[in-house]
Amino acid sequence: MSTKLIKENQLIVVETLKVKNMLKNSKLAKSISDVSWSKFIELLTYKAKWYGRDLVKIDTFFASSQLCSNCGYKNENVKDLKVRKWECPECKSFWDRDINASINILNEGLKIKASTT
Repeated sequence: MSTKLIKENQLIVVETLKVKNMLKNSKLAKSISDVSWSKFIELLTYKAKWYGRDLVKIDTFFASSQLCSNCGYKNENVKDLKVRKWECPECKSFWDRDINASINILNEGLKIKASTT
């Protein structure tokens, strides 16, 4: 999967997750261990260099889930992992937590990439 992603994309953007901390959560631990997130990022990193692609890592503390990717409003209630869908009180956009976060991560990665070139 890492090779496929690298070969098919010029830019890959990922969050730098605190995997050790996430493994302390008994509800998440097995799923996280099963996918070997740290190893996957390691593979993406060296393959990006190998194939001349860009890999941008977004800081752990970037509020990707909490920010409305449409207007930028920060919804502190979304810190709670039980909140899977939410409506932005500012622009009335309706978000799935993960889709919204992925849009924010991509946009942040594009900003970082633009500032380094």
